Amino acid sequence: MIMREGQKLALDKLLPIQSTNLPIVNENDAPPEVERLYMRFRTDFGRPRVPGILQCFATHPPLLEHMMGLAQSMLFVDGALDRRHKELIATFVSSLNSCAYCADSHGFFLRTNGGSQELLTAVMQCEVDSKEFTSQQGSLLRFVQKITDDAQSVSRVDIELLHDSGRTDLQIAEAIHVTALFACFNRVVNAFGLPSQDLLSMYANAPQEEPGSSEAPKHGSND
Repeated sequence: MIMREGQKLALDKLLPIQSTNLPIVNENDAPPEVERLYMRFRTDFGRPRVPGILQCFATHPPLLEHMMGLAQSMLFVDGALDRRHKELIATFVSSLNSCAYCADSHGFFLRTNGGSQELLTAVMQCEVDSKEFTSQQGSLLRFVQKITDDAQSVSRVDIELLHDSGRTDLQIAEAIHVTALFACFNRVVNAFGLPSQDLLSMYANAPQEEPGSSEAPKHGSND
């Protein structure tokens, strides 16, 4: 992922994370077991601060450790679906679930992974028929919406429609996993009371790179 220097500085300068409903495990007050995991996160992910959602999971350290492994092995890496499409799903599901924290966070990462402002707007407004989506992306998001709103009604017909759009079984499976996981994450964040970090505002106000100074976003079979 290419992140502008201004964006990195913005992330570094965020105020301490506060939750309104239930205390999280603050980085300054973390017990040794949690601080060890926080240090691993900073090293492995190259980020100086631990996200609020991980500070929620830190109330149960074994859960925090498993979630960090999940993030590193599936959520924030290319797999059957590439990173940009995972952020597309994460932002869409979080918007459907009215999770301001996750929609903002993953909208930010959608932008830094090559998503346009127009695409982001369509995702956050849950406009699955928007012209900003390719037909394949639209089919995927309609499937994601069905999982989110009415999972028990998903049938083989839905799978075949995705096959017809060019999706593989592994891509469909990964879409199901990411969709279901973010349904969980959204509920954790909303119940703890984490507010939006306004990362998208920071992105919009960050200095723009010179044309051609960054790598082009990856495309391919996930489009």
